[in-house]
Amino acid sequence: MENRRFVLASRPDGLPRPENFRLESGPVPTPADGQILVRNVYLGVDPGLRPALADAHTGDEVDDEFEPIPLGELVGYFDAGIVERSRHPGFAPGDWVTGMLKWQEYGVLDGAAARKLPPELPPSTGLGVLGIPGLSAYFGLLELGAAQKGETVLVTSAAGTVGSIAGQIAALRGCRVLGTAGTDEKCRRLREEFGFAAAVNYRTEKNLAAAIRLAAPEGVDVLFDNVGTRMVSDILPLMRPFGRIVACGQIADYGVPPEQLPGLRNTNRFITHRLTLRGLFVHDFAESFPRALAELSEWAGAGLLRCHEDIETGFERLPAAFAQLFTGENAGRKLVKIDERDRDGH
Repeated sequence: MENRRFVLASRPDGLPRPENFRLESGPVPTPADGQILVRNVYLGVDPGLRPALADAHTGDEVDDEFEPIPLGELVGYFDAGIVERSRHPGFAPGDWVTGMLKWQEYGVLDGAAARKLPPELPPSTGLGVLGIPGLSAYFGLLELGAAQKGETVLVTSAAGTVGSIAGQIAALRGCRVLGTAGTDEKCRRLREEFGFAAAVNYRTEKNLAAAIRLAAPEGVDVLFDNVGTRMVSDILPLMRPFGRIVACGQIADYGVPPEQLPGLRNTNRFITHRLTLRGLFVHDFAESFPRALAELSEWAGAGLLRCHEDIETGFERLPAAFAQLFTGENAGRKLVKIDERDRDGH
């Protein structure tokens, strides 16, 4: 039995392309004491992988928190799968788990690095609401953004996984929630399915700031940003005194050489309105993950928190699915299901 896997074939020059990755085959790994062998079913396709594909020689700015993946090495992030063999007392064959298994059909995890998924929810939930996206939304909004009942929260790239979850959490906390997205259909989904009070199509609005001001005439208390410099610059004049900006992602800036990135504008607002801006690295809150997962699970189980999934089938689809994240072609949490063996999710 072989184990198909994707490795990094070349470093992206600008936007990632499928040819940056190479499909290889190798032996299925054997778990040691304290480990489990997992057959991947759902593979996560995450924009946060992009910084780890960078290299100083490409002109990219390498993130200190993401060591560049060497050429020829396995790529990927968190996945969800079924335990095939266990040498850990806390797991049994047949258990659904999530962990950093990366883009391969079979992977080995230390018991401490694997998390069981609740049987009452679909396994793919472990890569959305109950995964790193849900945790990022939770801690970014509630800890860094400190969103309070009655405040106005603006989420950029709100139709994405993290953005849509952050907006729903803000609404559950009693906030008025606005969002930006890149198509009219995504804006409709934000209003009708995720409870956003208003949504603005940043691609068709000639004056984004004016459109947001129309939707939020009293200003914005919390900006949850997933886009990057240009959008933050446009929104800064709309921030209310003592407003908080959470820098969760920069999908518009990934892969852009530093000399081509626009400078942040309207920075006087930080002084005149005593604003704060903090970057989110969700693993800083690792000790509090159980508390957050308990609340996220409760909301999800009650149908109060949902994640729109964009699932493709076929292991070979991974590189193309990843590239779609940076062109706006995805419509929700991008996942690749290896095949139809687990059609019912169990």
